[in-house]
Amino acid sequence: MHRLQDIGRNQGKAIRLEPAPPLSYIGRFAPSPTGPLHLGSLYTALASYLDARHQNGLWLLRIDDADTPRNMPGAAERILDCLAAFGLHWDKEADYQSRHLSQYQHALAELRQQDAVYPCSCSRSSLAAAGPIYPGHCRLRPQQTDHPAALRVKAMPVCVEFCDGLQGAIRENIAEQHGDFVVLRKDGIVAYQLAVVVDDQRQAITHIVRGCDLLESTPKQIYLQKLLGFPEPNYLHVPVIVDRAGQKLSKQTRAEAVTATSPRQTLFMLLSLLGQNPPPTLKQAEIPAILDWAVAHWSPEPLRGVRSVRLDSPPSNQT
Repeated sequence: MHRLQDIGRNQGKAIRLEPAPPLSYIGRFAPSPTGPLHLGSLYTALASYLDARHQNGLWLLRIDDADTPRNMPGAAERILDCLAAFGLHWDKEADYQSRHLSQYQHALAELRQQDAVYPCSCSRSSLAAAGPIYPGHCRLRPQQTDHPAALRVKAMPVCVEFCDGLQGAIRENIAEQHGDFVVLRKDGIVAYQLAVVVDDQRQAITHIVRGCDLLESTPKQIYLQKLLGFPEPNYLHVPVIVDRAGQKLSKQTRAEAVTATSPRQTLFMLLSLLGQNPPPTLKQAEIPAILDWAVAHWSPEPLRGVRSVRLDSPPSNQT
């Protein structure tokens, strides 16, 4: 068994993307422009915003638009307008993945130099038959240059350990629990796991607050951070909102778009779902006053160990 710290050493010079000078706290919200924000997305944005502002940090906005086939025209503008309508104003200019494609290629070149990736031409049907963990067919056979191929990272038998701010100690064996995962798709689009690692390095992100639905991605991202010589941010995964049937609110489950017709009531509800116990008098306050109270009183402790919260009930220790 190797130590994770050994991965990436002596395998070529680690790349640096010249991040901004480090601050004690730089957070971010990174929605994809595949549709308007729904309540679950706004919930996560609010948690991220409050955590950053409570610690006098920066809160950046990044539009994750690298997956161009899924982008919806006008969605990015609607997301910005929605956040502004709820008083969630970001620092600096909004960032867009599509403006940094060369940096993803730089990271891929570094992984190739380390011999940390290999082409995979497996079909979707063969991958489905193989199960959730890729068995490594293409790692063991010669490269077929005449077939479209994705790039997979070689998952070594190492354990990734980190302590999440809410979900506690996480320890996973990358090879056994994730296998060789994709960092570049067959269509030439950089995969989410690599893009987010490069993005967070570029923006010098120190703290990541996001939903528990992305907790499974974190060990893979830390593994890539080690390969590329990037620092590891602090992670805090808040529960996801589920409906009465237990389904996560998402675009896939056709969650309704957030409207700004009653932003004060919506913010009050979201603060309750975040376990913040806002006083009833806050229901009549204006948005700046609601957010001022929320920033001053922010505490994620009521969410400790909580993976999901029902839309019609306060947080409880669910999984």
